Amino acid sequence: MTRFNSGRRDTLRALAAAPVLTSLGASTAWAADPAPSLAGSPIKLIVPYTPGGSSDIIARAISNPLSEALGTNVIVENKVGANGNIGADFVAKSPADGHTLLLCDVRALSISPSLYKLPFDLAKNLQGVAMLAYSPHLVVVHPSVPANTLPELIALSKKKPLNFAVTAMGSTAHLTGKLLEEKTGGKWDYVPYKGGSQAINDTIAGQTDMLVNGMLATLPFVQAKRLKVIAVSKPTRVALLPNVPTIAETIPGFESGTWQGVMAPAGMPPAVLKRISDELLRIIRLPAVREMLVGQGAEVSTMNVPEMAKFIDNERKTWDALVKRTGLKIE
Repeated sequence: MTRFNSGRRDTLRALAAAPVLTSLGASTAWAADPAPSLAGSPIKLIVPYTPGGSSDIIARAISNPLSEALGTNVIVENKVGANGNIGADFVAKSPADGHTLLLCDVRALSISPSLYKLPFDLAKNLQGVAMLAYSPHLVVVHPSVPANTLPELIALSKKKPLNFAVTAMGSTAHLTGKLLEEKTGGKWDYVPYKGGSQAINDTIAGQTDMLVNGMLATLPFVQAKRLKVIAVSKPTRVALLPNVPTIAETIPGFESGTWQGVMAPAGMPPAVLKRISDELLRIIRLPAVREMLVGQGAEVSTMNVPEMAKFIDNERKTWDALVKRTGLKIE
């Protein structure tokens, strides 16, 4: 069962009820050059992971403002499986008319071609629409684990491998664990799950020792002292956890995290693509949305269509190199 704290529920309710704020500049631009209408059929916003994770939180925060902006219902639908690839495949094979979108961890999607035999071609069948947010990973453990720093955790794991809850095999969290092993000699036994919320719940229950997961979904459980935070994967310390060291303080240059963005079937008409991209970039910057994300450890970090294309290409090369070095295979 997905667990939400009351503060998050209240925030999402407020966002759902809030009126959409359209800037004068945007209104004037569209008045001068009317955008294509998407009214009529509802828009499916596919989240390819279980409810309660970073992508799901953001999708539900933006769905009502996006619905108001585009003049049609936006329905968030979770299509879970194969580290997000089932949902991605559904979107890749949908009509490129703007009525089916994917909100996912774009970094994780960029990794998938290196690990899976996909039923779609990421480069040919999907295209970026808008990058919305970045959330660093937190390295957390069950409170009973006798380690308070990353070096202590590494030393403990060398005595006996720790059970590492993996949100999905082949996910960014999984590959971050592999990268930590490569850089430090740490030893983990990976325990696979079908989503972040399930992995969090089992680590809270003590069924697994440790977890790497996006800060947006994990921070509330750290604040409630149900998980103990060891390190954060952003290059610099985060304001919400000023006393928590970064991984980079132990491993210089280390960075990982989730990049939440919207993808669409390739071949969408340029005017429709621009309309949706512009609205998403405007909505994610709304004060209520920004404050919700910042308050839970995420950052509004935006990219437009060409910037996303470059990002995905770079990510594919970076993580493919790690997969080849470690010999990682998904059974």
